[in-house]
Amino acid sequence: MAAALRPNGGRHPRFRMMPCPSDCFAQVDLSAAPIPMSDSPKPTSASSPLTHFDAQGQAHMVDVGGKPATRRVAVASGRIEMKPETLALIASGTAKKGDVLGIARIAGIMAAKKTSDLIPLCHPLALTRVAVEFDLESVTSSVRCVATVETVGPTGVEMEALAAVQVALLTIYDMCKAADRQMSMTDIRVQEKQGGKHDFRGLPA
Repeated sequence: MAAALRPNGGRHPRFRMMPCPSDCFAQVDLSAAPIPMSDSPKPTSASSPLTHFDAQGQAHMVDVGGKPATRRVAVASGRIEMKPETLALIASGTAKKGDVLGIARIAGIMAAKKTSDLIPLCHPLALTRVAVEFDLESVTSSVRCVATVETVGPTGVEMEALAAVQVALLTIYDMCKAADRQMSMTDIRVQEKQGGKHDFRGLPA
Protein backbone atom coordinates (compact mmCIF):
# COMPACT_ATOMS: atom_id res chain seq x y z
CA MET A 1 0.00 0.00 0.00
CA ALA A 2 1.52 3.27 -1.07
CA ALA A 3 2.30 5.75 1.67
CA ALA A 4 0.42 9.01 1.52
CA LEU A 5 2.63 11.88 0.50
CA ARG A 6 2.94 14.71 2.99
CA PRO A 7 2.79 18.36 1.96
CA ASN A 8 6.04 20.18 1.10
CA GLY A 9 7.44 17.32 -0.91
CA GLY A 10 7.18 14.71 1.80
CA ARG A 11 8.83 16.79 4.57
CA HIS A 12 7.09 16.90 7.89
CA PRO A 13 5.02 20.10 8.13
CA ARG A 14 6.63 21.02 11.50
CA PHE A 15 10.15 21.15 10.02
CA ARG A 16 10.46 23.79 7.31
CA MET A 17 13.63 25.36 5.91
CA MET A 18 13.87 28.96 7.13
CA PRO A 19 15.80 31.63 5.22
CA CYS A 20 19.06 32.67 6.90
CA PRO A 21 19.48 36.36 7.78
CA SER A 22 22.13 38.12 5.75
CA ASP A 23 24.39 38.64 8.78
CA CYS A 24 24.25 35.17 10.31
CA PHE A 25 27.65 34.29 8.87
CA ALA A 26 29.29 37.60 9.73
CA GLN A 27 32.87 37.24 10.90
CA VAL A 28 33.62 37.98 14.56
CA ASP A 29 36.56 40.31 15.24
CA LEU A 30 38.58 38.60 17.99
CA SER A 31 41.34 41.21 18.00
CA ALA A 32 39.22 43.88 19.68
CA ALA A 33 39.03 42.19 23.09
CA PRO A 34 41.83 39.73 23.94
CA ILE A 35 40.76 36.71 25.92
CA PRO A 36 42.31 36.82 29.43
CA MET A 37 44.53 33.85 30.26
CA SER A 38 43.96 32.12 33.58
CA ASP A 39 47.67 32.10 34.41
CA SER A 40 48.25 35.79 33.72
CA PRO A 41 49.90 37.56 36.70
CA LYS A 42 47.52 39.61 38.79
CA PRO A 43 48.51 43.20 39.50
CA THR A 44 49.52 43.81 43.08
CA SER A 45 48.68 46.82 45.15
CA ALA A 46 51.33 49.48 45.57
CA SER A 47 50.89 49.05 49.31
CA SER A 48 51.45 45.27 49.27
CA PRO A 49 53.90 44.07 51.92
CA LEU A 50 55.34 41.58 49.42
CA THR A 51 58.16 43.77 48.13
CA HIS A 52 59.62 41.09 45.85
CA PHE A 53 56.70 41.55 43.40
CA ASP A 54 56.28 44.55 41.11
CA ALA A 55 53.02 46.27 40.16
CA GLN A 56 52.28 43.56 37.58
CA GLY A 57 52.88 40.72 40.03
CA GLN A 58 56.23 39.76 38.52
CA ALA A 59 59.09 38.73 40.80
CA HIS A 60 62.00 41.15 40.95
CA MET A 61 64.97 42.07 43.10
CA VAL A 62 64.13 45.06 45.30
CA ASP A 63 65.96 48.26 44.36
CA VAL A 64 67.96 49.32 47.44
CA GLY A 65 70.20 51.77 45.59
CA GLY A 66 68.59 54.80 47.20
CA LYS A 67 68.84 53.51 50.78
CA PRO A 68 71.66 54.67 53.07
CA ALA A 69 74.46 52.29 54.01
CA THR A 70 74.14 51.56 57.72
CA ARG A 71 75.50 48.93 60.08
CA ARG A 72 73.18 45.95 59.88
CA VAL A 73 73.02 43.10 62.40
CA ALA A 74 70.85 40.00 62.45
CA VAL A 75 70.75 37.12 64.93
CA ALA A 76 69.02 33.83 64.12
CA SER A 77 68.70 30.65 66.12
CA GLY A 78 67.47 27.08 65.90
CA ARG A 79 68.03 23.65 67.35
CA ILE A 80 68.38 20.03 66.36
CA GLU A 81 66.88 17.42 68.67
CA MET A 82 68.39 13.96 68.94
CA LYS A 83 68.81 10.88 71.10
CA PRO A 84 70.80 11.41 74.32
CA GLU A 85 73.38 8.94 73.02
CA THR A 86 73.90 11.07 69.91
CA LEU A 87 74.33 14.21 72.00
CA ALA A 88 76.94 12.36 74.05
CA LEU A 89 78.85 11.47 70.87
CA ILE A 90 78.94 15.14 69.87
CA ALA A 91 80.01 16.27 73.33
CA SER A 92 82.84 13.73 73.51
CA GLY A 93 84.07 14.41 69.99
CA THR A 94 83.93 10.71 69.15
CA ALA A 95 81.46 10.87 66.27
CA LYS A 96 82.49 8.71 63.32
CA LYS A 97 83.09 11.69 61.02
CA GLY A 98 85.11 13.73 63.51
CA ASP A 99 84.61 17.18 65.04
CA VAL A 100 80.88 17.69 64.49
CA LEU A 101 80.55 21.23 65.83
CA GLY A 102 83.79 22.45 64.26
CA ILE A 103 82.67 21.35 60.79
CA ALA A 104 79.13 22.65 61.36
CA ARG A 105 80.49 26.07 62.35
CA ILE A 106 82.47 26.37 59.12
CA ALA A 107 79.45 25.20 57.12
CA GLY A 108 77.27 27.87 58.72
CA ILE A 109 79.78 30.61 57.93
CA MET A 110 80.04 29.44 54.32
CA ALA A 111 76.24 29.38 54.00
CA ALA A 112 75.95 32.98 55.19
CA LYS A 113 78.46 34.04 52.53
CA LYS A 114 76.62 32.08 49.81
CA THR A 115 73.05 33.09 50.67
CA SER A 116 72.48 35.10 47.48
CA ASP A 117 73.44 31.99 45.46
CA LEU A 118 70.82 29.92 47.29
CA ILE A 119 67.91 32.38 47.61
CA PRO A 120 67.11 33.84 44.16
CA LEU A 121 66.14 37.42 45.08
CA CYS A 122 68.66 38.06 47.88
CA HIS A 123 71.24 40.77 47.28
CA PRO A 124 74.91 39.76 47.27
CA LEU A 125 76.39 41.40 50.36
CA ALA A 126 79.88 42.10 51.66
CA LEU A 127 79.59 40.63 55.14
CA THR A 128 81.78 42.11 57.85
CA ARG A 129 81.18 39.42 60.49
CA VAL A 130 79.70 35.94 60.78
CA ALA A 131 79.71 34.11 64.12
CA VAL A 132 78.16 30.68 64.67
CA GLU A 133 77.88 29.34 68.22
CA PHE A 134 76.50 26.11 69.70
CA ASP A 135 75.05 25.10 73.05
CA LEU A 136 74.57 21.45 74.03
CA GLU A 137 71.35 21.17 76.02
CA SER A 138 71.00 17.92 77.92
CA VAL A 139 67.48 18.69 79.19
CA THR A 140 66.04 18.78 75.67
CA SER A 141 68.72 16.48 74.21
CA SER A 142 69.46 19.00 71.50
CA VAL A 143 72.12 21.28 70.05
CA ARG A 144 71.14 24.93 69.84
CA CYS A 145 72.75 27.08 67.15
CA VAL A 146 72.93 30.88 67.18
CA ALA A 147 74.27 32.80 64.17
CA THR A 148 75.15 36.49 64.21
CA VAL A 149 75.77 38.24 60.89
CA GLU A 150 76.82 41.84 60.28
CA THR A 151 77.39 44.11 57.31
CA VAL A 152 77.47 47.79 56.40
CA GLY A 153 75.06 48.35 53.56
CA PRO A 154 71.57 49.30 52.36
CA THR A 155 69.79 46.04 53.24
CA GLY A 156 69.56 43.63 56.15
CA VAL A 157 71.20 40.28 56.79
CA GLU A 158 68.34 38.23 58.24
CA MET A 159 68.47 35.73 55.40
CA GLU A 160 72.21 35.26 55.87
CA ALA A 161 71.73 34.54 59.57
CA LEU A 162 68.90 32.07 58.87
CA ALA A 163 70.95 30.34 56.17
CA ALA A 164 73.88 29.98 58.57
CA VAL A 165 71.70 28.35 61.24
CA GLN A 166 69.95 25.94 58.92
CA VAL A 167 73.06 24.76 57.09
CA ALA A 168 74.94 24.37 60.38
CA LEU A 169 72.13 22.17 61.70
CA LEU A 170 71.99 20.23 58.43
CA THR A 171 75.70 19.57 58.78
CA ILE A 172 75.19 18.22 62.30
CA TYR A 173 72.56 15.90 60.85
CA ASP A 174 74.94 14.76 58.12
CA MET A 175 77.77 14.17 60.57
CA CYS A 176 75.60 12.11 62.94
CA LYS A 177 73.02 10.41 60.75
CA ALA A 178 74.85 7.08 60.94
CA ALA A 179 74.04 7.01 64.66
CA ASP A 180 70.64 8.73 64.62
CA ARG A 181 68.38 9.18 61.60
CA GLN A 182 65.47 10.53 63.65
CA MET A 183 67.06 13.89 64.47
CA SER A 184 64.70 16.83 64.03
CA MET A 185 65.46 20.50 63.28
CA THR A 186 63.09 22.97 64.90
CA ASP A 187 62.55 26.50 66.28
CA ILE A 188 64.48 28.18 63.45
CA ARG A 189 63.77 31.92 63.51
CA VAL A 190 65.16 35.44 63.51
CA GLN A 191 65.92 36.57 67.06
CA GLU A 192 67.09 40.08 66.39
CA LYS A 193 67.46 42.63 63.60
CA GLN A 194 69.21 45.99 63.86
CA GLY A 195 70.17 48.85 61.60
CA GLY A 196 67.27 49.12 59.17
CA LYS A 197 63.96 50.91 59.04
CA HIS A 198 62.35 48.48 61.47
CA ASP A 199 64.46 47.04 64.28
CA PHE A 200 63.22 43.79 65.70
CA ARG A 201 63.84 41.64 68.75
CA GLY A 202 62.00 38.36 69.11
CA LEU A 203 61.38 36.01 71.97
CA PRO A 204 64.32 34.05 73.41
CA ALA A 205 64.88 30.69 71.77
